[in-house]
Amino acid sequence: MHITEKIEQLTHILASLERVTVAVSGGVDSMTLAYLAHQTLGNKATMAHAVSPAVPRNDTQRIENYTQELGWNLRLVQTGEIALREYRENPVNRCYYCKNCLYTTLNALKTGQVISGTNVDDLGDFRPGLIAAQEHHVRHPYVEADIDKKTLRAIATHLGLKQLANLPASPCLASRVETGIIIQPPQLEVINQIENLVRQQVMTDNIRCRITARQLVIQIDQPALTTLAEAQISNMQTAIIDTAKHAGLMLPVIFAPYQRGSAFIKDN
Repeated sequence: MHITEKIEQLTHILASLERVTVAVSGGVDSMTLAYLAHQTLGNKATMAHAVSPAVPRNDTQRIENYTQELGWNLRLVQTGEIALREYRENPVNRCYYCKNCLYTTLNALKTGQVISGTNVDDLGDFRPGLIAAQEHHVRHPYVEADIDKKTLRAIATHLGLKQLANLPASPCLASRVETGIIIQPPQLEVINQIENLVRQQVMTDNIRCRITARQLVIQIDQPALTTLAEAQISNMQTAIIDTAKHAGLMLPVIFAPYQRGSAFIKDN
């Protein structure tokens, strides 16, 4: 199906809902959905963004910039997942507790049907958050329109949202902490700082600072990693170790190729 037909399909779904609350994380999926929701419903579309220690500051800033530029109706909310013992213990289904807090908060706003940027490709992953979405009757317009990630990026490009279309994936900072290691806000802040530090030195899309039981693993796209000189890596390691100390992280630092979801350990 042509991109314009997919956009029409999405517009029809959004119009039929009349009032929506878009769960906006700051990534291409939810931002493109927010753009279409605003185009279709105007102020009857509320963009709700959770401000949390686990949310990268760049994502929040991006949402605020688009809100100012496009006149979105934005609600910043505190979802409180960090107060939950079940979340902090960082089990394999940690995302369930986070999304449960999120959707409980968004439904309480009573600003319309809660919708998410979940796309068809997400259904093939292990995503406990989708269970929470089902329990809270969240709708997924991209899934309903049979839209995958590639098509979604093409839609963003077609709408003139090229900057969004090229955004790399930006999962929550808690996803950088190896399963079973306690989630602590100071460490999430340090993860954010370290990734920004590396980003200033290395031109690449994917940078992850992963906390494991034995070390801090700085993951970078393989092509960019191979261009780094030993002295450059050594200097970054020194700066990273110094930054990590502020959160009580006394761990050695290694650099490795980027691997999606490699802090995540799923029980067999």
